[in-house]
Amino acid sequence: MNIFHSINDFSSTKKTIITLGTFDGVHIGHKKILERVIQNTDNEKYESLVLTFFPHPRMVLQEHSDIQLLNTIDEKIDLLREIGLENLVIHPFDETFSRLTAEEFVKTILVDRFKIHKIIIGHDHRFGRNRTANIDDLIAFGEQYDFEVEQISVQEINDISVSSTKIRNALLEGNMALANEYLGYNYFLTGTIIKGKQLGRTIGFPTANLKIEENYKLIPKNGAYIVKSILEQKTVFGIMNIGFNPTVNGQVQSIEIHYLDFDEDIYNEPICVSILQRIRSEQKFESVDLLKEQLEKDKKSALTFVSNL
Repeated sequence: MNIFHSINDFSSTKKTIITLGTFDGVHIGHKKILERVIQNTDNEKYESLVLTFFPHPRMVLQEHSDIQLLNTIDEKIDLLREIGLENLVIHPFDETFSRLTAEEFVKTILVDRFKIHKIIIGHDHRFGRNRTANIDDLIAFGEQYDFEVEQISVQEINDISVSSTKIRNALLEGNMALANEYLGYNYFLTGTIIKGKQLGRTIGFPTANLKIEENYKLIPKNGAYIVKSILEQKTVFGIMNIGFNPTVNGQVQSIEIHYLDFDEDIYNEPICVSILQRIRSEQKFESVDLLKEQLEKDKKSALTFVSNL
């Protein structure tokens, strides 16, 4: 997949089949549109192209926006690469770009820069300054500038009935089953392993502390989860705790993973943690011994879950 970090960086001798959007989560609804783009390339007669934006438009246009995203930009790139797209354009979204009129966007970007042959878009897509243009305007521009417009019907979208917002809400409620179903893959966190207080090691549950650099990445509801990672080219399962460690009066949210049957040094290593299932809510125990008892129960739950995979 060719990656371009600005609309102005893209060039091609072929006409393109395009879709555009934020694609947060690259969920099963997005994949339906993206696969349709690839199918329309007509055996490489045209090139597939996805236009997305970073930062997310709401981060720019809404003052003090606290939107949390399902993917970091690097995670999104990896997910889009897996689908088999030829070109990904990640354009820096800013106020200047947001002020483009619908016709300026269509003429200067879709037609002149991308050499558009066809655009495939959701039924409710809006674009241009203040998002005033709709699908009917896009169809009219297609007739004016000689490109096709394919609309994903309300029926098709409703058949899936999924949105990034629904997935965010499911994660914030700790409903991993629903979130993962809508995503079409297990929700995951990527970051670096750093040293923590190492309390877990003293009670027989050494943990890897995950640091996530991107403060916009959505962290699921506090609690204990069953997870898996690829460590040293092997699939390793574990128990992850998201929370404040109330038993020892923790003040800062942390993400700690106790991997089963793995105790190698992975400090400063980049890591991806796929979240399979939620076990329980975060709890404050009267003593560290009671905490250890609960961790043993969590471990049994995880082992039972893994044995049934």
